[in-house]
Amino acid sequence: MADAPLINIAEPGSFAWRVFHERHPVMIERLCAAHPFGPDVRDELDALLRESTAGVVEPLRDDAPDHDAWSAWTAERIGRPWSEAPFLWAESYFFRKLLAATGFFAPGPWRGVDPFAPMKRAELANAATGETLKALDNLRELDEAERDAAVVQAAVWGNQADLAFQLSTDAGNTGAGLVAGRSEDFWSLFDGSGPVHLVADNAAGELAADLVLVDHLLTTGRAPRVVLHVKPSPYYVSDATPTDVLEVLNHLAKSSGMAGEVGHRIRESLRDGRIEVRAHPFFCAPLDFGDLPEDLRDEFASAAVTIVKGDLNYRRLVGDRHWPATMPFADAVSHFPGPVAALRVLKSEVVVGLDAGTASALDAGGEPWRTNGSRALIQTCPGG
Repeated sequence: MADAPLINIAEPGSFAWRVFHERHPVMIERLCAAHPFGPDVRDELDALLRESTAGVVEPLRDDAPDHDAWSAWTAERIGRPWSEAPFLWAESYFFRKLLAATGFFAPGPWRGVDPFAPMKRAELANAATGETLKALDNLRELDEAERDAAVVQAAVWGNQADLAFQLSTDAGNTGAGLVAGRSEDFWSLFDGSGPVHLVADNAAGELAADLVLVDHLLTTGRAPRVVLHVKPSPYYVSDATPTDVLEVLNHLAKSSGMAGEVGHRIRESLRDGRIEVRAHPFFCAPLDFGDLPEDLRDEFASAAVTIVKGDLNYRRLVGDRHWPATMPFADAVSHFPGPVAALRVLKSEVVVGLDAGTASALDAGGEPWRTNGSRALIQTCPGG
């Protein structure tokens, strides 16, 4: 199938446009409220908002380790309006520039400080996350099939806690429903024959649900080893980094009941090598999975299954384009080097793999079902 048009940020009122013109200003306001940034940082953040909403793409002015890579990725866009940029590229560059603006890469008090950490910690410590972890105790009362279904559903809907989505005016709609797939489809991929890779999305509550899934894969023999991929640096407000893995793991280990047991098992599995955490630079690049670097492609090719979590990773997996919703998932991921499963709550426009009746009914319903977080999907491709 020929490529569909890339989603861009140019159309006023579109979802991508609203991310830049509505969501990002709120996020900057929250960052400044959470940190005692001086006038220099606040001025840099204001300038980034002006540049990304009404200006042209400006080059980076730092000497961070990824500077040369970003210089290559931005070479063709410097001096051109941001409105011409594809959505995925523009978001990635925005967050890279935001880190530079907060002093993440520069000598000084903010070097290496995750500007989003206060929001992540608040979400991890809030009552909703506490109730979710307490509910893990109910798994003891379920039979094997019910437990399988509950664990994968938790991993899917953990994405509802996404902090970036909470900044959206769509977030008030909290209905639920899968538009594609079943937990049985997901579990049918696993036979314990080789390592499973999980590409994580968000920190805090969602990462806790991901670690429960990882623990379940190991304790049920579905995987002899799990590789957990996270971001090497802060990204997209709530995306998980190695530091967030430790934060969530410590939170689990200090919890009572099943959550605490999972935390201790995860810790031991890290120690004995059955779980490995990796943070490849690709996961902060403005690229989709069709442009995987060779080393990461080889890793996924050697995996029994790769689980791709969340909305951003889904966009990178299938391509952030205006695909027909009925385009087969297998066609969209034919470039991927091995079996793959996508678990995602819909919070952006791109979606594939729906049957025609489902797509028509959703479109006729009159709600922004692609972006308001009310729908989710489980999609699998056994052959890559």
